[in-house]
Amino acid sequence: MSRWAGWGAGPAGAGAVGGPSRVFLAVALVGSTVVAGLLAREGRLGAAALGAACAVYFALRLFAGLGKGKP
Repeated sequence: MSRWAGWGAGPAGAGAVGGPSRVFLAVALVGSTVVAGLLAREGRLGAAALGAACAVYFALRLFAGLGKGKP
């Protein structure tokens, strides 16, 4: 039985290759950090908190190995 690839993705869909690359995660981390900072500067604190939570998630994926399951 093959690894589960996600809802409706099929065996060759999302996650079948091993997930996002480290470059993608780094770009997503930097981007979400910048967006969170800009939103906080505009006073949109709810949206900034969401952006910061995204930055934490991407940092955990990039540096702590979050989401790396055994094949």
